[in-house]
Amino acid sequence: MDVETLVRTRRALHAVAELVLAGPQFRASGTIRLRASLGGFATRAEPHGQVVAAELVASGQRLFLERTTCAALAAAVGVTAGAPAGLYQDGSGVGPEDVIEADPQAAHLIAQAFAVGDAALRRMFDGADPVIWPEHFDLSVTVDAVDYGVSPGDGFQAEPYAYVGPQARQQGRFWNAPFGAAATIRELGGVDRLLAFFERGRRLAA
Repeated sequence: MDVETLVRTRRALHAVAELVLAGPQFRASGTIRLRASLGGFATRAEPHGQVVAAELVASGQRLFLERTTCAALAAAVGVTAGAPAGLYQDGSGVGPEDVIEADPQAAHLIAQAFAVGDAALRRMFDGADPVIWPEHFDLSVTVDAVDYGVSPGDGFQAEPYAYVGPQARQQGRFWNAPFGAAATIRELGGVDRLLAFFERGRRLAA
């Protein structure tokens, strides 16, 4: 898959996560936390909604993310588009009226990254509840001052990747990123190898 398609799709999904799901959820229920769900990601509280591949599913509707805007999507499902106000400075960088478009194949790739990340984190930490945060659009848990998670891609790495991010600076070959350690989901493969990556990071950061 070409990088341009992946980046465009990630931008669209991040915008929907932030402006159509997390923002309305925060205004109604007081939380910005999202979760991985079958085929994508979803809210945790009202108003309920989810993204499945390249579709928004909410209020009994399925809306394709094709040459549309977050304002139009939100209006169609009965909410007002907008990021959670006053909580963070980062975000998707997409406004409610900006045009977005998601490629189904690229969206599926991102959904799979969230799915394997969620499964690996739940296996690694008993009782873990991995969160998708709308500001960075990554799925993570923090244990003993170390962040473990999966990003769908960003300025550091265009494709989905797993990371281990200790708050204390580390030395050694494993720590190959400015924030700690990273490896692409494509490189790691399935849940078992992703879990092994997280466990190695935990041992080395201890």
